[in-house]
Amino acid sequence: MIRSAISFAAFLLLSPLLLGVVTRVKAIFAGRTGAPLLQPYHDLRRLLGKGAVYSRTTTWVFRAGPVVGLAAVLCAGLLLSFGGAPALLAFPGDFVLFAYLLGLGRFATALAALDTGSSFEGMGAAREVTFASYAEPALFLCLVVLASATGSLSLTGMLGDALPDVWHGQGPTLLLAAVALFGVALAENARIPFDDPTTHLELTMIHEVMVLDHSGPDLALIQYGASLKLFLLGALVVRLGLGLPLASPEASLAAFLAGMLAFAVVVGAVESTMARLRLTRVPQFLVASSVLSLLALVLLLR
Repeated sequence: MIRSAISFAAFLLLSPLLLGVVTRVKAIFAGRTGAPLLQPYHDLRRLLGKGAVYSRTTTWVFRAGPVVGLAAVLCAGLLLSFGGAPALLAFPGDFVLFAYLLGLGRFATALAALDTGSSFEGMGAAREVTFASYAEPALFLCLVVLASATGSLSLTGMLGDALPDVWHGQGPTLLLAAVALFGVALAENARIPFDDPTTHLELTMIHEVMVLDHSGPDLALIQYGASLKLFLLGALVVRLGLGLPLASPEASLAAFLAGMLAFAVVVGAVESTMARLRLTRVPQFLVASSVLSLLALVLLLR
């Protein structure tokens, strides 16, 4: 339980740091100094100290969106095993709840965008849920691959001590699942090549356009929730990729945190070396992730 609590605390405290690492890597590729690594923490503190402005056309749905979105991601974090430590909340079939909690957070954000009555934000919400309908099958298939490979219906069992033995016998299968999960992580977090979190071009905005009317503490909740979601999906990729037995729990946690740092560096490198895909190409990329996951499942069950 102590290991689980420490891992969850790292999840809560270090998530914004991932965004700082991504931003710094992009700055290095561009030959700039860039913002400090701790800039996301300063941004959250600044937003929490401001007041919120609400349009008279919005209802309680708009105000509830950031709270529900953050609560859903936090609950999903309770179900995930970080660094091989057991999850704080684990039961058979919890991977289904994990995926649905991520979907609930997206639904709350999209509903808040629609509540503004803005056609611009409605466009972003429509794009978000459309691309999510392609990403969610790939995520589910990857989780089914893990469940079939480890013989466990709990995320703690899937990402626990049984994973090194599975890598020994089903390495190519898990590698396909890890590649598919990485693509899903980029799509779910609105990163390049699926979306550009820094863009302000109307024709290409997806996630960012949904939160244009949020300000102050509400925007802080959204940004913190986005960093937690990046950490969650990155943790799936890292734990799946680091399926090696280690000497001690402390070594496992250290290797996991190093893997999360490497994940952020890779995300920054991808965003620095790839262009954003055309909107018509995004579904094709996500379908390819689903195909990789399905191929992994076929190889596993053959």
